[in-house]
Amino acid sequence: MAYDFDLFVIGAGSGGVRAARFAAGFGAKVAVAESRYLGGTCVNVGCVPKKLLVYGAHVADELEQAAGFGWTLEEGHFDWGTLIANKNREIERLNGIYRNLLVNSGVTLLQGHARLTGANEVEVDGQRYSAEHILIATGGWPQVPDIPGKELAITSNEAFYLKDLPRRVLVVGGGYIAVEFAGIFQGLGADTTLLYRGDLFLRGFDGSVRTHLKEELEKRGLDLQFNADIQRIDKLDDGSLKATLKDGRELLADCVFYATGRRPMLDNLGLENTGVELDARGYIRVDEQYQTTAPSILAIGDVIGRVQLTPVALAEGMAVARRLFKPEQYRPVDYQNIPTAVFSQPPIGTVGLTEEQALEAGHKVQVFESRFRAMKLTLTDIQEKTLMKLVVDAETDKVLGCHMVGPDAGEIIQGLGIALKAGATKQQFDETIGVHPTAAEEFVTMRTATR
Repeated sequence: MAYDFDLFVIGAGSGGVRAARFAAGFGAKVAVAESRYLGGTCVNVGCVPKKLLVYGAHVADELEQAAGFGWTLEEGHFDWGTLIANKNREIERLNGIYRNLLVNSGVTLLQGHARLTGANEVEVDGQRYSAEHILIATGGWPQVPDIPGKELAITSNEAFYLKDLPRRVLVVGGGYIAVEFAGIFQGLGADTTLLYRGDLFLRGFDGSVRTHLKEELEKRGLDLQFNADIQRIDKLDDGSLKATLKDGRELLADCVFYATGRRPMLDNLGLENTGVELDARGYIRVDEQYQTTAPSILAIGDVIGRVQLTPVALAEGMAVARRLFKPEQYRPVDYQNIPTAVFSQPPIGTVGLTEEQALEAGHKVQVFESRFRAMKLTLTDIQEKTLMKLVVDAETDKVLGCHMVGPDAGEIIQGLGIALKAGATKQQFDETIGVHPTAAEEFVTMRTATR
């Protein structure tokens, strides 16, 4: 049967664009449909604008440290509107780049909502297209718990477009998005409280990392309230919000920001017209080659609920394009030892197993930990400490995990990710000459196991 397209991609986020571009480069006839914005969550309401806001929030630290280096500065003034306008301009530029990437690759770009009408058919704004392969890359969407007053809360989608910086912010959640935005709001001058229903945030991260970050955020004056959850939100006559907690306490704020999870974006996608099945968590079920239970339909990225990170979606998109149209170059995505950063303040960098995961997997573990005040802070009164940690298999000497909390953690952990991917041992770390004076050299100078 002759199809309109060899590959039809639904969603122009990172994974979808990567798959489309490379499939077209391999000679396939490709279309992409997108109803919102090119670049998906990451470019528009995710990692890119978030990092820009983190940079903005971090300027306050630089100003505070400047006096120790002899700089006398007039009191600074922050303007939220300027930051958001500049951010918007950069996102518009990136949207244009994504458009050019697709069009210049020979991809047909359809701007409209795509809905599956069959295993090999998609409808976009009333027009139907056939395709031999269909790739779902529609990503995820933030969700707010169904509580009274939920419509008064915002999520990360809205946070990037707030007209003004709220004076008082309640951030609800214990994942990396909640921690990052709490740091952004506080760093830019808002009175910020982070509420989390559990005992300690960042579940799944190394225990030392979680505890260390908690201590450092408290030093910065962030109000951390654990084992706390909101029961209802009410708007008061003066326009402020009252959050009533499940323990009966009441907190006042100008903004309640929820970061309590994301769901796969499957709205009006037409899955009922296909044989595509969902797993127990509501994500699209796929095999190791990203094929759904409908053989002609594939899915990648956040919508399959594996590792929900932009570089992972890029790798999955590349794997799909290669398997379908350049099989001699195909290689599966390796989900082991994926470097990850959390742009909290201070930031986290991590790769490999946590201490808890290593023990659970049956390894006999040696732990090397170092906590120190960064050299840059020695001329200031700031008492922030950096944490570096190595988790090592005591029997093979293989480094199982590297973890850091401190300035430039994300930049440093990338190189360590290569070392772990290559199977580096602790001896090889020890025999590597450090770059002096840097914080990074601490990873190759920890000689004595702390436990």
